[in-house]
Amino acid sequence: MQSLNKVHNAVQSIKELAKTDLNPKIGIALGTGLGDFANTVAITETISYNDIIDFPHSTVESHAGQFVFGTIADVPVVLQQGRNHLYEGYSPAEVSMGVRVMAMLGIETYIATNAAGCLIPHWDAGTLMAITDHINFTGRTPLSGSNVDEWGPRFPDMSQAYDPQLIACAMEEAAKIGIRLERGIYAGVHGPQMETPAETRMYKQLGADAVGMSTVMEVIAARHLGLKVLGISCLTNKNLPDCMQDVPLDEIIRTASKAGANLSALLQGVIAKQC
Repeated sequence: MQSLNKVHNAVQSIKELAKTDLNPKIGIALGTGLGDFANTVAITETISYNDIIDFPHSTVESHAGQFVFGTIADVPVVLQQGRNHLYEGYSPAEVSMGVRVMAMLGIETYIATNAAGCLIPHWDAGTLMAITDHINFTGRTPLSGSNVDEWGPRFPDMSQAYDPQLIACAMEEAAKIGIRLERGIYAGVHGPQMETPAETRMYKQLGADAVGMSTVMEVIAARHLGLKVLGISCLTNKNLPDCMQDVPLDEIIRTASKAGANLSALLQGVIAKQC
């Protein structure tokens, strides 16, 4: 269960650390290897997680661990440059604390990006995928325990977890600027171990197109809060059960970084349209 007081403490801490007024409308979580998107922002504030009261610290080396405030196409945004994961030992509530804090700061739309393994043979590494739905294989949820009525209902609807209008907007923008953007279902797993061939085969047979270790907790919390959600996966490697290969983390980061230019162009276009 997420402590309402801890979220309020973190929000108040951010406001006290900030040197300017904060009024973000869009919150964006940047996944592994995708942190360079922050370079597209007209930055007004950068606040380290380490300086925020009651906020969990990022332990993944490739994650900067900070909130970046600014504007894109004159739209106020906040970036979560580095997220927390279940595999780091954090609870679902701690993993989803970032989106809850951003919601309390004023965001209305949440964009989740991630690096994910691809389960479709004819999709190349580096391809972007708009998430149309997810399957929660973690067995966890940030909504366990007493409901916080201030955030949302006890039983939030997840029939359209990923906003159809935002997906359509992203597909339209991708076609306009000549970027390949697939649509698919994301399987969220606990990690940190990579998938076995049998697990990979099961995920595909159950309808998943990509698999990763993030996003699902945050999206559940975001929908509970009533936020509109767009999810974009960067497919960094192929997970094909009959020819599985070891993929080092640095290779995943390199692939995500190379795809970062396409992701940046796509998100800038979507944000500018204010879909």
